[in-house]
Amino acid sequence: MINRYPAASHSFIRREIEAVEAGGTDVYRFSVRPAQLAELPDERDRAEVPKTLVLLQLGVFRLLFDMLRAMILSPARFFAAMRTAFSGVEWKPGPLIRRAAYLAEASALSRRLRVNRVEHLHAHFGTNPAMVARLASKLSGIPFSFTVHGPDEFDAPVALDLRGKVADSAFCVAISSYGRSQLMRWSAFADWTKIEVVRCGVDESFLAERDHSNPSDMPQLCAVARLSGQKGIPLLIEAAARLIAARKSFRLTLVGDGEMRPEIEAMIRRLNLEDVVVITGWASSGKVIDHLLDSRAMVLPSFAEGLPVVIMEALALERPVIVTAIAGTPELVDQECGWLMPAGSIDALVDALGAVIDSPVDRLAAMGRIGRERVLVQHDSRVNGRQLNALFHHYHRGRG
Repeated sequence: MINRYPAASHSFIRREIEAVEAGGTDVYRFSVRPAQLAELPDERDRAEVPKTLVLLQLGVFRLLFDMLRAMILSPARFFAAMRTAFSGVEWKPGPLIRRAAYLAEASALSRRLRVNRVEHLHAHFGTNPAMVARLASKLSGIPFSFTVHGPDEFDAPVALDLRGKVADSAFCVAISSYGRSQLMRWSAFADWTKIEVVRCGVDESFLAERDHSNPSDMPQLCAVARLSGQKGIPLLIEAAARLIAARKSFRLTLVGDGEMRPEIEAMIRRLNLEDVVVITGWASSGKVIDHLLDSRAMVLPSFAEGLPVVIMEALALERPVIVTAIAGTPELVDQECGWLMPAGSIDALVDALGAVIDSPVDRLAAMGRIGRERVLVQHDSRVNGRQLNALFHHYHRGRG
């Protein structure tokens, strides 16, 4: 159960599903909203579209009918779910309509869970997907779990009722030790044993043995990110301008798109960086690999994260990274495989970029090799998917 699936930024979920299915478990895909096909350059993500049931595409009347049906057939379950849906809600039209929509979506979902004889429901993200899954669990009696990525969940833990979601779940998953600590912070002590760590991972396209050539002598840098305020891309553009003013020669490729693209493009023009910075838009997994392999390092000056999968992808390809020392990132990156810098520090970003530009290729290659070894140990999607699948089966053995 996901808010929007498939999505270019959710390829790690597809990888996880593939690993769970490889373990012999049948997986049904449910999404609240439809995929945005224009943002799906990867054929493997596009192939997930016909496999995914989109709740909002059922239509308003179908959702309302399923909610009425749930109320008539199981009034006790329905009113228990309704109490949860509207608990703590602000009594204003917007929040009330939103909670009613969650209940309607959960009613439609719970019916399809029973029809397909689903034994367990898992949601990605502790925001509205976890709420819909929680309500569907109450309506159907089917247990649920959810994976929390951050940072959105940790920005509003009380409003999202993380405590209640963890309490009602069979188990809860964090993608890093840092994430687990935050879930422990916002849940009851009695529920801490429910909180597991299952890391996100990369697939064979990044992990395959290949001739990992040394980073190019050309000072090429790459950022793979949504063009949003959270990713700190304007800070990267400002840092690029400072380096050009210091007579550093390099090129920067931004792989991604997002709501800030017009502002970032205007900033590039204003600072006369058109010959230095290129925006590619969304790219397929193969194109992302090409961009990373062409670069000396991958840079991501985020202000808030969980643990970005693109860091794993770059390191898997033996490319060091420049990243901010936030959330779960220091669990993977240190000075042996990259540059950790304070979030929001333009001076630290300029220094790190300059260090990459000036570093000998042999040093960058050595850092990349260390990074790849760490990814192989911690972030193989096949291994991580088996861990999650084992949790599903462990729980059901416990119930039995």
